[in-house]
Amino acid sequence: MDESWMNSISPFVRAVRIMKSSSLTGEWMDHDHVFTYIEQGEAVFFLSGVKYEAREGDILLMHPFMSHIIKSTSTVPLIQYIFHFDLYYDEERSLLKYTNATKRMRKKVVDREMKLDSIVPISHLQLADRIDLKKRFLLLHKEFLDKRPGSSLIMKSICLELLHIFLKNQADRKDDEGKMTKGWAFIERAINYIHECFSDPQLNNVSISEHVGVSTNHLSHLFKKQLGISIHKYVTHIRIEQAKKRIVDGKLNLTEIADEVGFSSIHLFSRSFKSAVGIMPSKFAAMQTALINENR
Repeated sequence: MDESWMNSISPFVRAVRIMKSSSLTGEWMDHDHVFTYIEQGEAVFFLSGVKYEAREGDILLMHPFMSHIIKSTSTVPLIQYIFHFDLYYDEERSLLKYTNATKRMRKKVVDREMKLDSIVPISHLQLADRIDLKKRFLLLHKEFLDKRPGSSLIMKSICLELLHIFLKNQADRKDDEGKMTKGWAFIERAINYIHECFSDPQLNNVSISEHVGVSTNHLSHLFKKQLGISIHKYVTHIRIEQAKKRIVDGKLNLTEIADEVGFSSIHLFSRSFKSAVGIMPSKFAAMQTALINENR
């Protein structure tokens, strides 16, 4: 690829986190670049309908507005080192609090932020590069949390170094890596609809398949065969993720949150939340409050 344009980039790091999960994880779509390093475990990444099998030591780099589903496939928890960034600093975009892409954002795609949309989004690292990457990422994570004077400049430089590690390992990729998922057009239409209508407690397999324009059995078969999950499980996953965001915001009580994300009762919400997250929503809320107080 032509790399001359890279001389002008000035990355802005928006978010840095270490994520541990055992099933589904991640947003459906983000408005910025998402750099993901697999520290532990294995997972299947569906990126714009193309399936990639990732394992410990792999990097996935998603460009803005790339649809993605991430599903752990290992017996041990999936641990990901993740950071979000823009290729170029923009004062208005720097104020964005969240990373998930709204409909309004999708209509305002910035051309210069799409420079990496033609790359193969996976790199397999050699051991030396894995060690180097982990050192740099953990420093990036610390700078992001500390927010001391000059952190933005340090994070910019580390972002460039991590991008270099990703790009230099592209030469070792397999040319035939990644195949389009069969039936992806139907799956994508269904997922977009779920994200638009998750707050409707009447949302179910029938209404979703009617919107997509295929039979309920066929859509259910596609989800199970291609993604390894049921439609119902995916809907519940989205509702729980939306609930977690609202709990962190702290503006609504749990009953209001349950209603807003599409659960028919607080009891169903609590049971579903504990099944997915491992703890009751009340305990999750208490943990978030303690974390906020600790960082003050």
